Amino acid sequence: MKRYGQILRQPAISGLLILGMVARLPHSALSMLLLLHLVLNLEQTWTSAGLVVALMTVGIAIGAPWRGNRVDAWGLRRALIPSIVIEVAVWATVPHVPLVWIYPLAFIGGLFALPVFSVVRTALGVLTTGEQRRSAFALDAMATELVFIVGPASAGIIATQLDTTLGLTAVGILGSLGGLGLYILNPPTRTDDPKAVAKRVNAHEERLGAEASLVAAAPAGVHEVEGELILAGRKSARARLAERGRKVKSNFSWMSASVLAVFIVAGGAGALLTGTEVSIVAELEMQGNPGDLGLVFLFWCGFSLIGGLAYGMLDKRISPLLLLLGMAILTVPMYFATDTWSLALLSALPGLLVAPTLSAASEWLTDLVAEHRRGEAMGWYGSAMTAGTSLGSPVTGALVDLAGPAVAFAGIGMIAILVVLIALVAQQIRRRVHRSRKRRLESVV
Repeated sequence: MKRYGQILRQPAISGLLILGMVARLPHSALSMLLLLHLVLNLEQTWTSAGLVVALMTVGIAIGAPWRGNRVDAWGLRRALIPSIVIEVAVWATVPHVPLVWIYPLAFIGGLFALPVFSVVRTALGVLTTGEQRRSAFALDAMATELVFIVGPASAGIIATQLDTTLGLTAVGILGSLGGLGLYILNPPTRTDDPKAVAKRVNAHEERLGAEASLVAAAPAGVHEVEGELILAGRKSARARLAERGRKVKSNFSWMSASVLAVFIVAGGAGALLTGTEVSIVAELEMQGNPGDLGLVFLFWCGFSLIGGLAYGMLDKRISPLLLLLGMAILTVPMYFATDTWSLALLSALPGLLVAPTLSAASEWLTDLVAEHRRGEAMGWYGSAMTAGTSLGSPVTGALVDLAGPAVAFAGIGMIAILVVLIALVAQQIRRRVHRSRKRRLESVV
C-alpha cells in the first residue's frame, strides 16, 4: 500500500488517473444510451439498433491506432483538437436526426473518439518506472473497472427516468470537456518531455538499436543490391510493389511476437469479459432473478478491484498470457452455478484476474514498444480489445441459444483457453525463428 501512496502523492500521476476515469465515463455509457435511444425513441428493432452500435465500434477499432499514431507524430495537444470538436458535434446532433443520418454519424463518432486509453497508458509509461509502473497501471485498471460499473447503470437510469436526447448530448459535452482537460493537463507522452520520469530507453529500444547497427555494418553489396532494386522499381511494377511492401514492413517494425501476444490478450480478454457478462444476464433471466444482476456484478467487479490492488503490490512481473489463461480456466466452473449466490461466488474467481490481466498487458506493451510508436501501439491494443468485445457477444449469444447459459460459460472459457495455448506455442516458434535469423545476420557481419 505504501507504493500506491507514493504514486498518488505525485500530482501529475494522480491528476492523470482521475482525469482519465472522468473522461472514460461518458463513453462507457454511450453504447447503452445509443441502443436505448434507437429502440425507445425511434422505435427501431434491436437488430437495427445493434447495427448502429456495430458501426460505431468499427469506427473505434479503425480510429484508435490512427489517433494514437497522430499523438506520436503531432504531439498530444494538436492530436486532441479533432476529437474535442467532433465529440460534441456528433453526439449532440445524433438525437435530433432521422435514422439514415445516425449510421454515418455513429461511425464518425467512433472514428474520432477521444483516445483516452492510449493517452493515459502512454503517459503513465513515461511518468513511472519499474515497480511503480506496475502499480500505476493497476490503479488505472481498477479505475476503468469502476467506470464500467457506473457507466452502463447510469445510461439505464437516464434512459428510463430522464431522456436519451439529454443523455447523448451530455455524452458529447462531457467527452469534449474530457478532451479539453487532457489538453490543459498535457501529460508527457515522450521521455524527452521535461515532465517525464522514464528517461532511459527500454530493452526493446536497445534491441532495435543493436539490430540497426548490424544492418548498417552489413557488406556494401547488400546496400548496392537494394539500390538497384529501387532504381529498377521505376520501370518494374513488381519492384515498385516490393518497395511498397518494404515500407509497410518498416511501419510495423515494432510489431514483434511478444507485441502480438499482448494484442491477443486484449482481444481474448475483451471476448471473455463480454461473453461472461452476456452469460450472467442469460443465467439470471433463466432462473427468474434478473433483479439480482447487481449482486453478481458486485462480486465479479469487486473481486477484480481486489485482484488489481494485489497485483499492483507485486515485485514480480507475470505474463499477461498466463493471467488470461488463469481467468479463462476459472470462468469454466461458472457452469455449475444453480442460483444467484452460487453464480456470484463463482464469478469472483475469474473476477480476481480481470484487472491484473489488463494491467499486465499494458505494462508489457509499454516495455516492448519504442516510445515513438507507443501511442499507435496502445491504439492497436484498444482496437484488439474492441474487436474481441464485438466478437464475444454474438458467439456467447449463439451458445446461449443453442445450449443454455451454463454451457455458454464453459464454452467461452474453453475458447479463450484454446486461443491462449495457440498464442503461447506460436510465440515460442516465432522466438526460435527470430534467434536463428539474428545468428545468421551476425555471421554475415
